Amino acid sequence: MGSSVVKRLHDAGAISPPKFVPTNMHYEVITGSVAYGMAGDTSDMDVVGFCIPPKDVIFPHLRGEIAGFGKQKKQFENWQEHHIQFGDKEYDFTIYSIVRFFSLCMEMNPNMVDCLFVPDNCIIHATQVGQMLRDNRHIFLSKACWPKFKGYAYSQLKKMKNKNPQPGSKRAALIERFGYDTKFGAHVVRLADEAEQILALGDLDVQRDRERLKAIRRGEWTQEQIEEFFSRREKELERVYNESTLPWGPNEDKIKQLLLDCLEHHYGSLSAAITVPNAAENALSQIQEICDKAIRQ
Repeated sequence: MGSSVVKRLHDAGAISPPKFVPTNMHYEVITGSVAYGMAGDTSDMDVVGFCIPPKDVIFPHLRGEIAGFGKQKKQFENWQEHHIQFGDKEYDFTIYSIVRFFSLCMEMNPNMVDCLFVPDNCIIHATQVGQMLRDNRHIFLSKACWPKFKGYAYSQLKKMKNKNPQPGSKRAALIERFGYDTKFGAHVVRLADEAEQILALGDLDVQRDRERLKAIRRGEWTQEQIEEFFSRREKELERVYNESTLPWGPNEDKIKQLLLDCLEHHYGSLSAAITVPNAAENALSQIQEICDKAIRQ
């Protein structure tokens, strides 16, 4: 599905990611205002995705490292470059290692969850591995979304109330025009709506609230209305959280298996890299843990 914009801009000399990144991209999406359906003419292209590093980066014991012993090579987690002008567009890139990407999604990081649920027209590039992720994206959803999304909403409220922007910035222009930063205000409302969708529906449409978000960006809501809205919605969402049928936390086993399936699709067999205990070994391990605990008590 589409060609990698990371590879295209790298080949054109516009960006300088680590050498293995451009040829190992598996998922690239447009996020931010464009994905939420509230972009303006000056909106940047926020590109987020993941690559799969060389096998010995994911499994450092393959290059002789022993966890906790001696000098450890720094693990690749992400690469970022911002304000890259290419053609008539400006790009911001954040590309993760597949392991870090999965971890953030499992933790219900709002930005990463949005990446899983962007509309199809915001997917720039997806290999079979990327499609495996899309097809199984609902396994990441849990009630853990509410404290995460609520925390992000509070951070946006704090930024919205800050009236000391950098002179000449886009933010300064918004405050001068509307009395507050309407972009941060829109994100507060968006995060509340997304949390409700996940908790109540077990699904997410990141553009469901786009008309209201665009109205906020146009200055049709005051700062006081934003604050009153979130105060009311926070109370309502506590009830939705308690009534939600989603699991309380992530299904780590399922997510780990999806990660291993993706890695095996990319590398081939992982038999030399990992050992997966069979059912008997798991049972013995659990019995040993119970015995050890009884002895300690």
